Amino acid sequence: MNFELTSEQAMVRETFARFLDENCTSQRLRQAEAKGFDAELWRGLAELGAFGLRVPEEAGGLGLGTFDAQVVMEEIGRTLAAGPIAEAMLAARLIGLLGGDPSEIVAGESVASLAMHDMAASPIQFIAGGAVAEQVVARQGDSVLLLAVPPLARPSEPSLASNATAEVDLAAAEATLLASGPDAVAAFEATIEEWKLLMASALTGLGHQALRMASAYASERKQFGQLIGQFQAISHPLADCLCEVDGARLLAWKAVREIADGGEDAGVNVSLAVWAAADAAAKAAGQAMQTFGGYGLTTEYDIYLYVLRAKAWPLVWGDPARWLEEAGRRRYDGEAVALPDVGECPIEFDIGEEARAMIAEIDAFMEANVTAEMRDRFHYSWEGHVPELHKKMAEAGLLFLSSPELGGRGVGPYARSAARGALERHGYSNPAAGVAEMVGLMIARTGSEEVKREVLSKIISGESLASLGYSEPGAGSDVFAAQTKAIPDGNGWRIDGTKMFTSGANIADYVLMLTRTNPDVPKHKGLTMFIVPLKAEGVTVQPVYTFQDERTNITFYDNVKIPDSWRLGEVDGGVRTMSAALELEHGGSFSKPMRHALHAAEELCQSQSATESDARLIADPRIKARLAKALANIWVAELFEYRATWAGAEKKPSPAYGPMAKMHSSEKFLEDARDLLDITAPVSLTKREGAAAMLNQCYRHAHGTRIYGGTSQVHRSMIAERALGMPRTRS
Repeated sequence: MNFELTSEQAMVRETFARFLDENCTSQRLRQAEAKGFDAELWRGLAELGAFGLRVPEEAGGLGLGTFDAQVVMEEIGRTLAAGPIAEAMLAARLIGLLGGDPSEIVAGESVASLAMHDMAASPIQFIAGGAVAEQVVARQGDSVLLLAVPPLARPSEPSLASNATAEVDLAAAEATLLASGPDAVAAFEATIEEWKLLMASALTGLGHQALRMASAYASERKQFGQLIGQFQAISHPLADCLCEVDGARLLAWKAVREIADGGEDAGVNVSLAVWAAADAAAKAAGQAMQTFGGYGLTTEYDIYLYVLRAKAWPLVWGDPARWLEEAGRRRYDGEAVALPDVGECPIEFDIGEEARAMIAEIDAFMEANVTAEMRDRFHYSWEGHVPELHKKMAEAGLLFLSSPELGGRGVGPYARSAARGALERHGYSNPAAGVAEMVGLMIARTGSEEVKREVLSKIISGESLASLGYSEPGAGSDVFAAQTKAIPDGNGWRIDGTKMFTSGANIADYVLMLTRTNPDVPKHKGLTMFIVPLKAEGVTVQPVYTFQDERTNITFYDNVKIPDSWRLGEVDGGVRTMSAALELEHGGSFSKPMRHALHAAEELCQSQSATESDARLIADPRIKARLAKALANIWVAELFEYRATWAGAEKKPSPAYGPMAKMHSSEKFLEDARDLLDITAPVSLTKREGAAAMLNQCYRHAHGTRIYGGTSQVHRSMIAERALGMPRTRS
């Protein structure tokens, strides 16, 4: 797995970034608005080789891959470089592929662009940079033409972003036949698909820069006596936008990888990547402008340029919603599309042989040991815990795969993540095992010999479970606000208080308890952790049922006596003790239940008819588009999880990768669950066995995911602070 550029690509990025920073200044951007073009900048880009990047070497180009071009286009987007750059880059490539001479375009002596649609049907159409493009490559039926467009056929007129977009009369141009026939048409179609990928990259570069500008402004601007970046109303929407932009970027990378690997959904991925990028860039730029307040509306600040180009660049193709419909046709109707030869791509999502072996072993274990009765008890929550299966997993060495201290095999992060996914695919989420591993590691590293002997041995063997006693009725996600007291009592401690959402306490033997041992110091310093037997005198477990078909608990501790030997770590050192298991934080997403929801909806759409006709729901283009949108969100959730896992495994910087994976997927899970419930209504209202029951459950489940493991608001603050560099929003 790899999410890094090669050293050569990093050098290319740095070279173009330096040039663009020096030459694409605010002053030059404003000067270019008059014509929508900067001739000097164009020549400089040509000298750097921008227009020859994708031209085959035998045609006088550099012969680099699509991913290399994406790297450059992100910098183009970041700096808003003027002109039809992606279009010229690909026009030169197509001319070279079809045996023409692209040298004038490569040298920057002639400005070229692409006609997005067949001129046989649209002889007059809008062209990116059309007002300045002397040459346009177009398709006409089964032929590909090079058009020399006279000035009168490409009149300049005011446009949204003043970027030289023009409605061009292609029929008035002098045409030279480049090639004809199926291969020529396929080459042209592949060029348009590659344009979508380069446009996606330019838009994500634009979106990232707009967010950086807004974050910097919010970290300097004061209102009501404090930095506006400290207001969650400012920082949280920017965090959401960052997830959207990052997700679109990764989709564009994934599309190149899929094309290189011959993936069956590569064409779907292309459509979803450009749709997601257009949507994310517009949202990010708009939110950034609002961050600037009234100043953002003035032309003294650059943010308005980002707002306008975020919309203008992709709309030259047409309505971006049509890309969702296109993705739906490709996914559900098998619509074929020609795709480009993308060349080398360093980005890699392969999980590795260890992970694949782990999946195979989990599959074999589940097939050999899971009975129909067990499967009927499976559930995504603690309610699905099957004690006999849990113990068999312990005996097979499958409970604590990454933790040799707990008898595990020490498998790597990719294999651990793959094993978790394999279990979920079988319907066994098993949160009890995850908590047991966390508690087991804390005991192994900070517990006394007595606790290791009495408790840890039973956890390792699968005989006992432990639950978490962190949350309290008045504290919510702020675990450091714990008020449950632990007071010295002879050679031990007396614990009094209440813990909320003690999931699994009804089936566990122990609870990992976070207590307040010193009220006179900052709240995160006066905490101590204990292992508390749930059968101890003074412990009461009271059920709390959720609307998600699961049980959690509220637990009461009244004068509960605990020996000091059952303390974990130092007194008042609870935060350090908790860190003993932080390596288990994997940046997990909710992609698995999201996929369950989509599959259930797909099944219902294939089998159910629309209420107003006998046609199956899946025949409706709008429904296919909405299913495709849910698929895009699943892919982003998976990519975020992969990225977080990769960063941990490879010891790479991880600026909020984990919180992004958790928060974004939980929000999209609920958003999509609502929509999938809508499109399959009214059967989705039922709990009929099969797809309807699953979709119904997913909708209810999704609400809790925004709360589990820290609310979305907490994670948004972490993203804003760690990834955007904004000031702290929590006390």
